[in-house]
Amino acid sequence: MYYSNGNYEAFARPKKPANVDKKSAYLVGSGLASLAAATFLVRDGQMDGDRIHVLEELSLPGGSMDGIWNEQKGYIIRGGREMEPHFETLWDLFRSIPSLENSDVSVLDEYYWLNKEDPSFSKARVIENRGHRMSNDGKLTLSRKAINEIIKVALTPEDQLQDKQIDEVFSKEFFDSNFWLYWSTMFAFEPWASALEMRRYLLRFVHHIATLSDLSSLRFTKYNQYESLIMPMVKFLESKGVHFQYNTIVHNILVNRVGNGKVATKLEMTVDGKSESKNLTENDLVFVTNGSITESTTYGDNTHPAPVEHELGPTWELWKNLAAQDPEFGHPEKFYDNIPDANWTVSGSITLTDDRVTPYIEKISQKDPHSGSIVTSGPVSIKDSNWLLGYSISRQPHFKAQKPNELVVWVYGLFSDKPGNFVQKKITECTGIELCEEWLYHIGVPEDQIVDIATNSASTIPCHMPYITSYFMPRALGDRPLVVPEGSVNLAFIGNFAETERDTVFTTEYSVRTAMEAVYTLLDVDRGVPEVFDSAFDARVLMNAIYYLNDKKKLEDIQLPFAEKAIEKQALKKIKGTYIEELLKDAHLL
Repeated sequence: MYYSNGNYEAFARPKKPANVDKKSAYLVGSGLASLAAATFLVRDGQMDGDRIHVLEELSLPGGSMDGIWNEQKGYIIRGGREMEPHFETLWDLFRSIPSLENSDVSVLDEYYWLNKEDPSFSKARVIENRGHRMSNDGKLTLSRKAINEIIKVALTPEDQLQDKQIDEVFSKEFFDSNFWLYWSTMFAFEPWASALEMRRYLLRFVHHIATLSDLSSLRFTKYNQYESLIMPMVKFLESKGVHFQYNTIVHNILVNRVGNGKVATKLEMTVDGKSESKNLTENDLVFVTNGSITESTTYGDNTHPAPVEHELGPTWELWKNLAAQDPEFGHPEKFYDNIPDANWTVSGSITLTDDRVTPYIEKISQKDPHSGSIVTSGPVSIKDSNWLLGYSISRQPHFKAQKPNELVVWVYGLFSDKPGNFVQKKITECTGIELCEEWLYHIGVPEDQIVDIATNSASTIPCHMPYITSYFMPRALGDRPLVVPEGSVNLAFIGNFAETERDTVFTTEYSVRTAMEAVYTLLDVDRGVPEVFDSAFDARVLMNAIYYLNDKKKLEDIQLPFAEKAIEKQALKKIKGTYIEELLKDAHLL
């Protein structure tokens, strides 16, 4: 497997890999990574679909990609993955998946057209004081010290950030900035999260610094991501003969050492409650989604909180059993054990059934939520919420089955250890009605109407996800297994708990990238995997970032960390009339 950039290899079709007709594939899990791997096996590996087997513990595919209609509870959204144009492998994947609404075009085509016609732009990224836009919304408010800390972390090698928390490398001045407020609520970072992951995000998304306050760089699907992305993939794979086997829990994969290699030799599983096993040969390729952020999810309803008691879950148990066989298979306990209390564990799906709340939503976002256009363009964060509550309203209808009078809102709170402002309970203790009440309070609904609306005009489903922030647990190199461990002949790890270069977890791109790398490695597909977008290596992007990190100041008003002011002035004289001066002007620094 090798990386490439440009469109030479991106548009090429590889030759059929040698001996692929003798091989089969078993994919543990049916989330985005697994479905992507199956697609790459068919498309680029040219493996017959009937030789591909997807093994899923639940009764339906999709993994952590939401949402769904539940007859007993209603519309459920656990979250949504933010996407952007530079998800190179994701769009490589979806250019090949036909749309469900028009089989003559791809999912990428319809997504591209939709976001051209209805672009993302937030009119109120942060609110406070019960529905009022934050007075300095749009400014990053970073001090000189905080900017220098960002630069220092970005320049620090990963091996020097192992097991460090974000609050160990940044000071209070950084956490008091709007930058951190935008950044943490957009990506779900907590102060205790991994400094190593923070560095990766800074380098990976440096091109988004200019748009942190308006979210104009984001792109969104027409409906929820399950209907818009997962269902077309499943239909495509089923049309190719791929087998989907549900209610199947894989407990262990036995791996033997053969010389210097590692060979998966047996699957141990439970199928519909009965124990089964499957012997494997070197020609049986196994792709494992190890760990899950939505494993052990529980749900409440209007009158009941989501239960917090939970078992570890099959995907984590499988990873534990694999890791016990070889240290190169990672250390799952680093991610599921000892998650701090001050974290995000609860989100909620609110279905409004009349228009009493519409004026308050429209006042904040300056968009009619029933217009069909994207409403909030990502999260609206509530600065003075004790829970650091946020909400997002996508294009409506968000579900194809949604009724015209219904409006679906997703809410979440990043702090689970504090009582609310209106409801004096921790978010983990709240019923659906109480979760809705807290949101209504913060968007400015009059207090004497809140209880009635939350009780009689809304259905709210609290969702408790004990591992939702586990991607960001402080970690060391080697805690996540390589996509294809050293010497592995037929076993690969895919998804956000596998390790690849430079890319960032908690993204759809990471799931698809690991899937592509796994398939291309085990089948020796002769086509380059598109490398991670090179934003951190583009001088234009870096200059643009300097301009916005300093709240649009000119270079003459900025104290750069590596030069005295007198030296800066001399350097500016030297570049006068050169291409460097042009670049600085393009970045608004001159």
